[in-house]
Amino acid sequence: MNDMNLMPTSPQTLMARLTALKINHTPYEHEAVFTVAESEKVSGSIPGLHTRNMFLRTKKKQNFLITLSDITPINLKKLAALLGVKSFSFGSPERLFDTLGVFPGSVTPLSAVNAAPEGITIILEKSMMEADLVAYHPLHNTMTITMAPSGLLQFMNDCGHEPRIIDLSGADPD
Repeated sequence: MNDMNLMPTSPQTLMARLTALKINHTPYEHEAVFTVAESEKVSGSIPGLHTRNMFLRTKKKQNFLITLSDITPINLKKLAALLGVKSFSFGSPERLFDTLGVFPGSVTPLSAVNAAPEGITIILEKSMMEADLVAYHPLHNTMTITMAPSGLLQFMNDCGHEPRIIDLSGADPD
């Protein structure tokens, strides 16, 4: 199940919204990539800091979207402590689609367009947000767009989200 026709927002609709908001972005099409390791074969030709995303859930059914540099190491137990929750598990593909409207391998902070603000906490890595240009999937893993972090914040605000920008170095594995 990875049919773009089932998605609540298409990549084209997302990019039209970015354009309407006057958020500069550059799209790149490429083969489908599902992991950071797979994305290495396409990221060399795309400028900017590349990212990875984790859709996480607590036992109390709180949903979290964590977006960070693709090279930032993370220990989930330390991340949970840093964010003040007991523990995390990865959200199921069904919950991911219900919450963010995307399929596994296509998780992105831009999926905030499909998420109710009260249904998810969005965490953005502080060092990622200090980059000049950052690369994200525009809701599907056959494309990447680059934009300034300020554009991402403007977009999230337009979608009703107030992401938390956090230094994630405290969640670095030993």
